[in-house]
Amino acid sequence: MAGKIIIDTEKCKGCGLCVVACPKGSIVISEQSNAKGYYPPRQANDDCTGCCNCAVVCPDAAIEVQRDDSNRMKAAGHHSKNSKASLVEDRA
Repeated sequence: MAGKIIIDTEKCKGCGLCVVACPKGSIVISEQSNAKGYYPPRQANDDCTGCCNCAVVCPDAAIEVQRDDSNRMKAAGHHSKNSKASLVEDRA
């Protein structure tokens, strides 16, 4: 899992925009309502990539996205043959 969403269920009005915005289908509307009677979303699976689409479209700012960038950091430390840094070194 590269990402995780945290939803403030009491701020959410259950509009469903986050469900539509999620490219991986990782968000679904919950079966339980909040104190105001709205049905907030919940994370449905571990396919979240941490793209933040859900947080960007949320009109209530009720979604926080956490990312696990440990894999990206490891990959960023190694240059592939086609990376700009290695191409500059090859030409020098």
